[in-house]
Amino acid sequence: MKVLGVIPGRGGSKGVKGKNIRVVDGIPLIGYAIKTASNSKKLTRYIINTDSDEIEKIAHDFNAEVYRRNPELGSDSASIVPVILETIEALEAKGETFDVVILLQVTSPIRNGQNVDEVISMFERDPELSGVISVVPMHDVHPARMYRLDESLNMNPLNPEWETARRQEIPPVYYRNGCIYAVQTEILKKYKTLMPEGKKGYVMPVEWLANIDDERDLIITEALIKYLKGTGDFIGY
Repeated sequence: MKVLGVIPGRGGSKGVKGKNIRVVDGIPLIGYAIKTASNSKKLTRYIINTDSDEIEKIAHDFNAEVYRRNPELGSDSASIVPVILETIEALEAKGETFDVVILLQVTSPIRNGQNVDEVISMFERDPELSGVISVVPMHDVHPARMYRLDESLNMNPLNPEWETARRQEIPPVYYRNGCIYAVQTEILKKYKTLMPEGKKGYVMPVEWLANIDDERDLIITEALIKYLKGTGDFIGY
């Protein structure tokens, strides 16, 4: 099975300025994604897709291959799927094809090469599998604890039957943590989605949950990475 890893890194960012190259515990954020890919034993190849000279330089410092994206795909409103398809098409033009494509988002840095390999193994065991998305179990942050408020601020529970249940009694739900999106290449090309029908979840530790959208997320992620490195639980770098 041939598997391509794509790490997208756009130069601009509104929520966090220069987000993809911000230093987190001494390492540019994109470096964590590159290290994850380089530590994978099952990825056939991985590539950085970027529109930024600075990101390209950092990628080269980490000995990573770079593909310069179409400037039209560098806007805030651009979807990630065309970026991945652009990368696939460029490689196919050189005669390279892949069975599965894996997206490694820079903004979800707490993962490792073993996680990637375990996702690839899911495809190896089930050739009909359309896609895999990494998730984490959620406990206190659960629909049973959530409400809609009407104009009068009346609370309408999302899960009325579990509203007063103890945490131990509530059936588990899972949250997409952003670390890994994997899909069969032909399905991605046909349906233009990273979330096809028939996808399965790859469960990761909730203690590793980190998704950077703003400065607060960045601060929390750095503290979490420092803690996990100290305990030896995080082997992603």
